[in-house]
Amino acid sequence: MARCACDMCRILIYEIEDLYRSIHIRGASRWAARKGHRVTDEHGGTVEMSTENDFGEDFLYILRIADADIDGVRPIGMGLTNVKGIGRRTARRICQLSEIDPSKLGGHLDDSEQDRLRNTIDTYPSLVPGWLVNRERDLETNEDAHLFSLEVKLTRDDDIARLAEMKAYRGLRHRSGHKVRGQRLRSNGRSGLTLGVERKKV
Repeated sequence: MARCACDMCRILIYEIEDLYRSIHIRGASRWAARKGHRVTDEHGGTVEMSTENDFGEDFLYILRIADADIDGVRPIGMGLTNVKGIGRRTARRICQLSEIDPSKLGGHLDDSEQDRLRNTIDTYPSLVPGWLVNRERDLETNEDAHLFSLEVKLTRDDDIARLAEMKAYRGLRHRSGHKVRGQRLRSNGRSGLTLGVERKKV
């Protein structure tokens, strides 16, 4: 079977392979961090895992970025995924634009690096192509935007309220608490108002 050669497919394949590697490496890293052993990194080399005694006095165990608490013990490329609206690909892209190593522990970031991260997050839609943002051509501004933290939930609630106000099919389904994308309701998904066929009473 031939593999698609377009840029989007190559990026998706890279994301899947990277996620597969990180799942196995993450479990080994946690065990090795407790034991102080060496483990194999994502590129095949061996690295010495840090213990709590190696962090130092200036180590920040919690960072506050984009209205979210980021674990300082995790690499910053993984810690940024705690922010709603930032996934693994977006986190790596933000680190690349901020000129920060994504494998660096978040607690070792100094003030200037944290400021660069915050500035990159604020200006992220203008630094990346349109297909990398999570809200293309916003209805109000007609511009590409990337929503973070609480903005994701508020914007989603506004979209649902607008659909319900214009009495669109999706809006009515959202408001009644039913499935929206054509799923069947006869055998499952009947937690809300009952739809479908009622059983005959014997």
